[in-house]
Amino acid sequence: MKFTYLILMMAMLSLATISACRKPVPKDTSGKEYTSAYVCPMHCKDSGSDTTGICPVCGMDYVPHHEHTSDGHKH
Repeated sequence: MKFTYLILMMAMLSLATISACRKPVPKDTSGKEYTSAYVCPMHCKDSGSDTTGICPVCGMDYVPHHEHTSDGHKH
């Protein structure tokens, strides 16, 4: 009986280790929330504009894309 529990615990530990080692899926940064002249700092889906404004999803003010990427953001 102890042997069965040992095998079960080893299997669970192996699965936990394997799942923790997966690489994260890269974000799709081709949408307008990443490429517009003015973007939402939160990159809300379908936000972004060619003019200043407010994000329709979260209500934050749009920021110029070039400023958002020049302050350390790489996305």
